[in-house]
Amino acid sequence: MWTTLDDSLCQLGESPFWHPHERSLYWLDIPGRAVLRTRGEIGGHTVERWRLPAEPGCMAPAASGGLVIALRDGIYRAREWGGPLSVIVNVDHDVRTMRFNDGKCDAWGRFWAGTLNEAKDRPNAALYCLDAQSGDAPQLTQMANEVTTGNGLAFSLDATTLYWADTAAHRVRAWDWAAEANALSRPRVFRQFDAKPEGWTPESPLRYEGRPDGATIDAEGHYWVAMFEGGQLLRFAPSGEQVDALPTPVQCPTMPCFGGDDLRTLFVTSARRGRPADELEQRPASGQVLSMRVEVSGLPVHFFTD
Repeated sequence: MWTTLDDSLCQLGESPFWHPHERSLYWLDIPGRAVLRTRGEIGGHTVERWRLPAEPGCMAPAASGGLVIALRDGIYRAREWGGPLSVIVNVDHDVRTMRFNDGKCDAWGRFWAGTLNEAKDRPNAALYCLDAQSGDAPQLTQMANEVTTGNGLAFSLDATTLYWADTAAHRVRAWDWAAEANALSRPRVFRQFDAKPEGWTPESPLRYEGRPDGATIDAEGHYWVAMFEGGQLLRFAPSGEQVDALPTPVQCPTMPCFGGDDLRTLFVTSARRGRPADELEQRPASGQVLSMRVEVSGLPVHFFTD
């Protein structure tokens, strides 16, 4: 059974992760330009909000403390909560229509972040990887491209497959990943979802699963993805076979993560910005963080290394 996290309301919640050292849940409000985190035990917690100068797309904890955060125009480092932001790298895209979106770190401490074309007029967004460990200048490398809305990033349990979605295309792709050398090859479609039927509404009899948003991997190597407008999370085996569907009390879940000391609490962020008034009335949890206890645990968050 889903419960809502008190004081978690956002316009568009994203990029949640469980910080094991702080025993806190972190997440973002993208249009609200804020990082949020819980303080104290979940259930008796308070929520802190940290305002940012631009929209954050994704973030990860850093091994030496603080956060790495992808803002609209580049990737930044904050050494402490609420502290100054220092730019690590800027990215060469038109910030009027392009911004960073979904991302996270891999087990090697590299930070991955995809972009999003807000105009949604062509598939010119890309996936980047930031390596700041060489001792030289941090290296930002484009790893994949040709999407409109980069989303659904995840790494397989055995570090041989990378997953990345294009929300606008209703598609999740997979690549063979040589993790240590950080090379991608053999791109393929992992899962193709049907487009939204013309005239569809949540109340209509037309079937619509939603489109893939944020994702995570569980301890059995299964891929969990939030289906925006589909009102559900879907779970897929590495073969691409769907093995579970978990309805949500919100129409637009945005990204799942696992947390709690045993990593058996499933958290999911959600959206309310731009949603119809009748939907928000019927689904008042929209924009809040949801949680549920699950049988299969998740994996601990990976930390950025610089």
